Amino acid sequence: MTCENIKNVTIIGGTRGLGKWIAQQLSKEGLNVTITSRNKTSGEKIAKKINTEYSNDNIEAIENADLIIFSVPIENMVETIKDVAPYAPEKSLLMDITSVKKEPTEALIKYAPENTEILPCHPMFGPRVPSIEGQVVILTPIENRSKKSFENIKKFLENKNTHIVISTPEEHDKIMSVVQGITHFSYISIASTIKKLDISVKKSREFASPIYSLMLDMISRIVSQNPYLYYSIQKSNNETAISRKTLIEESIRLCNLIENGEEELFVENMSNSAKHLDEFEEALGRSDKAINVLTNDLNVLKKSIGEEIGVEHQYSKKIHVGTVENVTADTVTLINDNNQKTTLKISNINKLSDEELFNWKKNNTKLCEFDVSVMFPKRCNKNILLNMFKNIKPVINVELIDVYTGEQIHEDNMSLTFHYSTFNKHEKNYVENYLKGIGGIIR
Repeated sequence: MTCENIKNVTIIGGTRGLGKWIAQQLSKEGLNVTITSRNKTSGEKIAKKINTEYSNDNIEAIENADLIIFSVPIENMVETIKDVAPYAPEKSLLMDITSVKKEPTEALIKYAPENTEILPCHPMFGPRVPSIEGQVVILTPIENRSKKSFENIKKFLENKNTHIVISTPEEHDKIMSVVQGITHFSYISIASTIKKLDISVKKSREFASPIYSLMLDMISRIVSQNPYLYYSIQKSNNETAISRKTLIEESIRLCNLIENGEEELFVENMSNSAKHLDEFEEALGRSDKAINVLTNDLNVLKKSIGEEIGVEHQYSKKIHVGTVENVTADTVTLINDNNQKTTLKISNINKLSDEELFNWKKNNTKLCEFDVSVMFPKRCNKNILLNMFKNIKPVINVELIDVYTGEQIHEDNMSLTFHYSTFNKHEKNYVENYLKGIGGIIR
């Protein structure tokens, strides 16, 4: 890690969610990481699994910390900062990673010793991401409280190719009331409405455009996550209440325009809203890319019918290999060498590249082993022949194990014996025909 003067890190509440993810990543960076929680049994298990230390005493855990990260539920954040921050070591850095900034920042300013630094932070991603690269991290530096740490942390994030946004706690909460607040509220409301109307989501997808399917995926992504967290996001940011109320008022106003036949006013409102968004071309480009991703996977799989492919399930990470037997709008069916069929949702899988499939099969399947003796003229270069053999498509491994020029071989010839392997026994004929095709005589 490039953060100067940071060796020991304590994450308050680092046994779950984003706190756990950060603990794991910083441990991989070579830092000494301690995580805390109330449950000692599960905390010790998690710490061992992610290669960190564990403590169930927050005050004890921060005694030697250079960096203290608060990662507790939003509703507990201010109280936790109040209890722990006053004991922070001199020159240490305190950060919170909650999605609300104004109240936690005020608490850090009030309770952290003056000889420490504070840097409120909001990572705009969850613990499912594979790395921080390309992710958005919002920093809200406070004047005279993060002179050294701000540049230090900023440099570290830049080296990780993170997209950094600099804001104030007030601006952060107001914008997040839209980015998270009314976005989540709208999605949750749509899901609730679909349920109340008793519409089959599965059936509705049969009628749907890619845009509708994409919207449903985003709604499902939100409502299938921790509802307590999403309630906290709605409840904890005072700005969200204002945005939520405005959304409801605007929805009612637009509904009334339609009910009252006010076509011109409705059109004018929609046109003005489009002008305010002012991203027509960019929005089309981004949404086209998203739609193309959805349809491209389907088209690639359809073209692979009758061919062997490998796919990785994006959640379980299990690899499935087989011949594509059937492809529907939502699923692909593979049949393996044992005639076992597996049907997978296309939305849950990623197709392996040819190289990835080859390497997986090489490491995970039992190879067929063969020896073959082939006569070639003595003037042929053995190393060139061996390299040529290696490039025969079905061949996995090959070595030259014998060179014979005895009585049974014409004096101008030599017999080369190769040991090679393929994925299946039927490929033996292909290999031998190839050798004959380049002038070899199978003994």
